[in-house]
Formats: sequence, structure tokens, C-alpha cells
Amino acid sequence: MQKIRLNILGLSVSQTQSGAYALVLAEENGERRIPIIIGPVEAQAIAIQLEGLKPPRPLTHDLIKNMAMAFDIALLEVTIYKLEEGIFYSELLCEMNGKEINIDSRTSDAVALALRFRCPIYTTEEILKKSGIILDLENEDSPVRNISENDDFTDPDVSTYAQYSAKELNDMINEAIQHEDYEKASIIRDELKKRKK
Repeated sequence: MQKIRLNILGLSVSQTQSGAYALVLAEENGERRIPIIIGPVEAQAIAIQLEGLKPPRPLTHDLIKNMAMAFDIALLEVTIYKLEEGIFYSELLCEMNGKEINIDSRTSDAVALALRFRCPIYTTEEILKKSGIILDLENEDSPVRNISENDDFTDPDVSTYAQYSAKELNDMINEAIQHEDYEKASIIRDELKKRKK
């Protein structure tokens, strides 16, 4: 089985399922994209890692990574190996004491862990043929944006923070993280980014 490496292109609000998000993975050496519908909790776990936010207490995927490291288990790679009835199946290739072990995983969890372990994500040509699409990301109306420009986790009324100073916003972002309100922290971060432009 020839594996094709994927990169995380971004997240967007799902156009097909209310309350869900689309994780978009991009073929590393090609134009095809794979949109995968995931839940808001998984989307938040991925976004937090992509945005470099540090929660005060470990979230579930952070806990899994901490346990793996404590027991000297390495996550070598993630492979999306099957697509059946619209559901993507993934496995984690782990290594412990020189022995490799494959572990079944939901794709959203596998991607969240791949980000934390900084390991590659792969799929097959067959899956890219079945689900791969080509998106026009130069088009401003495109529903997918790079996560660094992502506004899908923000409140539509970001301007509510416009009245605060940068110091006040930094204090507010720290407080939001302390209270594990990552959506609020993301909104405030976007307001700070806007000011730097």
C-alpha cells in the first residue's frame, strides 16, 4: 500500500451538518483535499494545538500524550486507511520497547494526537480518489481558510473587544485560558492579531 502524506489545511464550520466542523486535510504534493466532518470538541482540540494555546490543565489528548511519554511509547504516524459509508477509519502506529503496534482510532482523535506528537499523517490513493476534492483557496468566498486566519471559532461580534487595551486583552486571554474557555481566548487572540496588521 503506497502511502500519501497529508497536511492539515484548516477547519471550517460544516456546510452540511449543524454544530459540526469540517477538518480539511491536503495532499502534500498535490491539489486534492479531504474534508472530514468532526464534532466541536474534537475541532477545539485540534484548533487549540494549531493555535499554540496552552490550557492550564491537560485536555484529553494532552493526557494521552503525557501517559504515552511516561511509559516510553512513541506515536510514529497516523494512517487514514479506510472510508466506508462516509466514515473515515484511522490507526495509530506506536512503538514501545522496539515493537510496533497499530491501534484503531477515530480520525479526529488521530489528527489531534498527530499534532501533539508532531508525527506525519498518511492516507492511500484509493481514499484520495474516493473523497479527494480540489478547492479554489484563492477565492475569497471559499468556505475553508488556513487555521491561522480561521474565524470559525469566533463570535461574529468580535468588535466587542475593540474597546479594550492590548494589556487588558492579554489579561483577559490569560483568564479565559485559566477557566478553560478556549473559544473566548480565540476571539480575543483574533482581536489582538487584527491590531497588529
